[in-house]
Amino acid sequence: MSKLKLRSEVDKSLTWDLSHIFKSKEEYEKSLEDVVECSNQIKEKYKGKLNDETTILNCLKDYENIYENIVLTSNYAYLALSVDQTDSELQSIYNKNNSIISEVLSKLTFIDSELKLTDEKILDKAKQNTDAYKIYLEDIIRSKPHTLNEEVEKAFASISPILESPENIYNQAKLADMDFPDFKVDNQTYPLSFSLYENAYQAHKNTKLRREAFDQFSKKISDYKNTIASAYQTQIQKEKIMSNMRGFDSIFDYLLFDQKVDKELYNRQIDVIMEKLAPHMRKYARLIKKAYNLEDMTFADLKVSLDPDYDPQVTIEESKKYIKGALSVMGDDYLNMLMKSYDERWVDFAQNKGKSTGGFCATPYGTHPYILLTWNGLMSEVFTLVHELGHGGHFLLSQENNNILNESPSLYFIEAPSTINEMLLSNYLVKKENDPRFKRWVLSSMITNTYFHNFVTHLLEAHYQREVYNIIDRGESVYSEKLSEIKRNTLEKFWGQDVTINEGAELTWMRQPHYYMGLYSYTYSVGLTVATEVSKRILNEDEKAVEDWLNVLKAGGTKTPVELAKMAGVDITTDKALNDTIDYIGQVIDQIEKLTIEIEGK
Repeated sequence: MSKLKLRSEVDKSLTWDLSHIFKSKEEYEKSLEDVVECSNQIKEKYKGKLNDETTILNCLKDYENIYENIVLTSNYAYLALSVDQTDSELQSIYNKNNSIISEVLSKLTFIDSELKLTDEKILDKAKQNTDAYKIYLEDIIRSKPHTLNEEVEKAFASISPILESPENIYNQAKLADMDFPDFKVDNQTYPLSFSLYENAYQAHKNTKLRREAFDQFSKKISDYKNTIASAYQTQIQKEKIMSNMRGFDSIFDYLLFDQKVDKELYNRQIDVIMEKLAPHMRKYARLIKKAYNLEDMTFADLKVSLDPDYDPQVTIEESKKYIKGALSVMGDDYLNMLMKSYDERWVDFAQNKGKSTGGFCATPYGTHPYILLTWNGLMSEVFTLVHELGHGGHFLLSQENNNILNESPSLYFIEAPSTINEMLLSNYLVKKENDPRFKRWVLSSMITNTYFHNFVTHLLEAHYQREVYNIIDRGESVYSEKLSEIKRNTLEKFWGQDVTINEGAELTWMRQPHYYMGLYSYTYSVGLTVATEVSKRILNEDEKAVEDWLNVLKAGGTKTPVELAKMAGVDITTDKALNDTIDYIGQVIDQIEKLTIEIEGK
């Protein structure tokens, strides 16, 4: 492995094309100027006048138009920086954009503030005269009890960049300041970085290399534990203060309010999985231990492939056939829409210094999705790509059928469209060949990629996060040692005696940006629960299942999570779907065990 390239050194064909948002920096800057001018016009035209349904609806139309430009300029600045956090000019553009947009949003807070003070009869009358803004007005009415006076809301909007600083500090420490040293294994030198560890070393088949990389990685991030703990403490204290000021009973009620779900659904997801999934995953850990002839199964070994010598290499070009084969069941329109991602450069595949780790999909309204990932030539990247394309397809269909104020569903439901695509890929690959070794590789990939990542990694984050928020709700604070203690306890509870939680595993709380996004981590398991149940319908050749699912994607934010799941034929108000999904995972692991016996018996 060589040192990471600078952004300027990578092949342009491996990068995304931001010119689809703005053709040039000058066009971007002009749009930013227009946003400022339009915000002034809206304020002058409507402030103090939102007292009848006609004025309200005209104002919302103008707000919709300016908000589309706000989203475009913000995405442009953010996406440019996300692929090179070391570029000072991009940092400057991003910071300037944040400053200007926060000022604009501050000017426009009067819209929400005045509407929340408007007589509910007038709001109801406005609702009756619009389909476009009905959901928006319903949300205004729903949030009335938690609204502060206009000056306070304006102050919050104006200092939004400061309120977002904990996540920015975290990303700077992680992506710009951490300079990992090279390390040696058997007299060979290896480079190390956040992305190299997570994308290459943590799943490496060489146990000595994998464990040494884990140790060196853990030592480096440990140097920053107090800084990152301080940033995290600031984040959660901010959320607690906001929950108190807005009159919520707890920080959980505050963070779940916008998701339109209650604590019962939230707690069930965590408690049932912690109890019932753990035995299945411990069994899978024992299979890994046997496959690698490990004397001791450790946390550093959990992400490896079950078959270390059967790890197909996949080029970006080859990934097309897998994506096409997996998603063809969704129909030509859906498939063709997403296959454009290759030719139109929606995806940033490159590896370079300063690039954000992991994967994400940004969905600027009115253009197309932008997907960030790091391509290492392994099948796991195909799973990541199909996952992010699931987000992309969801928002493309939602944006085609909803205005920007209605496009986004609850965070609770956001991961369902992405994880169902992973399920479709897994099942496509299982059907593709009859060779037992290939089948075992696909099924184990389903466990280590789809389910492990979404149902285990993120679920354990959620369990840890719940403990942290309980502390904050009691009026206490956290620090690096306490965060590590909570994380270690969570890992030990789930893995029991089957996995040694070695030194450094407790620092996993430092590795994810999800903790700066409210109660987000648990939603991955929700998405996979829905995705598993819907994919069963699709794989049973239920034609209506595809139609139902496409209608769910088109619904965007016009339905609650419970309503969206019901549209897809899944009831998430009881334990049944969750228990059925856990049983399915257990069945897959049993299949893997049987295939292993068959392979070893040959």
